[in-house]
Amino acid sequence: MPPRPLAPPRTEGLFADGGRRGRRRPPSRTAAAAATLVLGLGLLGGAAAGSWLGGDPDAPPSTADTYVHARSVWHSVPVDDLFPRSLRGKGEGPGGADRLWSRIAVAPDSSCGGGFDPLLAKALAPVGCKRLVRATYTDATSTSVTTVGLLVTTSGPTGMRALHQRFMTEKLDERTDLMPRAYAAKGTAAAGFGDDQRASWRIRILTDAPVVLYTVSGFADGRKVTDPQSAGEATQRGATSAPAQSGLGNDARSIADAIEAIFRRALSTVTETTS
Repeated sequence: MPPRPLAPPRTEGLFADGGRRGRRRPPSRTAAAAATLVLGLGLLGGAAAGSWLGGDPDAPPSTADTYVHARSVWHSVPVDDLFPRSLRGKGEGPGGADRLWSRIAVAPDSSCGGGFDPLLAKALAPVGCKRLVRATYTDATSTSVTTVGLLVTTSGPTGMRALHQRFMTEKLDERTDLMPRAYAAKGTAAAGFGDDQRASWRIRILTDAPVVLYTVSGFADGRKVTDPQSAGEATQRGATSAPAQSGLGNDARSIADAIEAIFRRALSTVTETTS
């Protein structure tokens, strides 16, 4: 059955080119601390709910300030802080197994051209594109690969809320014809990670920052996946698909959790130091 057409967006817009590429960011002295990030201890629950990590709850930054600072995180925070060299997921694998992921590639920051399938690009177009930053991770056995991306938009709060509502109402984050694309870096375990290898994914439209966060996972051996499944579906109890049984849904979900928590802490730090 051919994929059903995407309903037209409520607002118009095209991806902006975003300007020239930024310089490669130096490693941070705090990379070792970030690399020991442990998931599943309650920290990520607050992140997933949209609450800020840190800061004075009696004096939160204004929405306008938060959006301005969020658009600077991608070039003001060292790459090893934004995408740590390793991530640990305590109990995040199938059956509650621990997981360890190692970063194998970081894409140069870029505009969004080619970063998404045309239909997903159309769905995201109303919020625009200032920058796209991506990294790819592999698990401890080098059998799975996962790309995580942060799309920094040009939209304000109203546009982000509208896009979030549309994705929720129409369940666009569960459609197999709206999967994000992977970053298949040459000479790495992800070299064969193409469109046909995508197995599971997660897309999150943040409303308290101009950011779309996504992950997409697949097998490192380049095998074609015929039954891709969103991370939400693949991590449900009793799921029997290949993405569910292999843990690729867990990878997509948990790495998205980790990077969102890291991004929010980085944004909190940037906001405090510039206020």
